[in-house]
Amino acid sequence: MDTMVRVDGGQVWADDSGGDGLPLVLVHPGVGDSTIWDPVLASLAGRRRVIRYDARGYGRSPAPVTSYTPSADLAAVVEYFGLDRAVLVGSSMGGAAALSYTLAAPERVSGLALFVPGVSGYDLDESEMYQEVGRLAEAGDLEGIVRLGLGLWGRAAGGTPETDPVAAAHLRAALPAWFANVGHQQADPPAFDRLGEIAVPTVLALGELDRPQIVRCDEEAAARIPGCRLVRLADSDHYPTLRVPETVARLVEELYAEAS
Repeated sequence: MDTMVRVDGGQVWADDSGGDGLPLVLVHPGVGDSTIWDPVLASLAGRRRVIRYDARGYGRSPAPVTSYTPSADLAAVVEYFGLDRAVLVGSSMGGAAALSYTLAAPERVSGLALFVPGVSGYDLDESEMYQEVGRLAEAGDLEGIVRLGLGLWGRAAGGTPETDPVAAAHLRAALPAWFANVGHQQADPPAFDRLGEIAVPTVLALGELDRPQIVRCDEEAAARIPGCRLVRLADSDHYPTLRVPETVARLVEELYAEAS
């Protein structure tokens, strides 16, 4: 069942597979929308209640018109569906939101499955990348941004739109949200120095073909989260659900069993 969920100053699209038991909430990355979970959705939703949503401006969610934080929107989704507790599954930007929400509302989270996550408060030093994105945007070269992005985040499949049309399509569809969120999406409070407070079962999977600074971030984050299981995905970059969907689904199921 899909629906529109009211968030502070706006709405986001969400889908609930239905079912009983401890739910999974899937939080997508910035390099795609909630359809990036499609390769693992049938496997997960066939066994569990699964809720996923599009962040503001992505997929079927309207563009933002007010300031907001990703973790506050995640909280609104959790509240809308009346979830007392949930297992959060977050990728990249979605992983950062899941971590921040867990620190803000630990009583509502039973487990964390994190894939190539960012972490609020960790400096990835991406100023040069943002400058290049800005230059390409000013020139109206959106395909140039797609090519740049795949070269940075899509090495596992050749790093070009020609060799990786599926990842290119996800990234291309996400670009309007990047620009729509400028001036609206605000950073969550720093979480990196508080990761030691997380007290739920956690698995963190990094892509060994991801950008080196993201790999370092994930290694350091996993070391700070008590009891965190660190998994290295040898054949993945920043798109684990596209590269190794069976492994992603298995890791979520293993984490779910531990969290239950």
